[in-house]
Amino acid sequence: MPHYMFQARYTSDAMKAMMANPHDREAPARALIEAAGGKLLSMYFMMGQEDIVAIVEAPDDETVGAVSMIIGASGAFSSGATTKLMTTAQAVTVMEKAKAGAAAYTPPN
Repeated sequence: MPHYMFQARYTSDAMKAMMANPHDREAPARALIEAAGGKLLSMYFMMGQEDIVAIVEAPDDETVGAVSMIIGASGAFSSGATTKLMTTAQAVTVMEKAKAGAAAYTPPN
């Protein structure tokens, strides 16, 4: 199954709610992803531009799109991004295809 990385930044209201009532956010994320047919592989809070990152396994882009839409509609995040991931074996296949097709491309000059 394909893997995806979801990164997001909580709204200040969501941060205030978590401070007032500290609790594990992984459980609700896992429930949502599993209800959609996916699997939450890992989830981390992080320091930096974004507040959380989750690695998800899902059957297809549409499943992840639906989960992203539900999360976005919740109002808990001010921004978010989903990135489809490739295994290193898939990356080698991409490299091989790029090598095979490179002769057909003429760059701007």
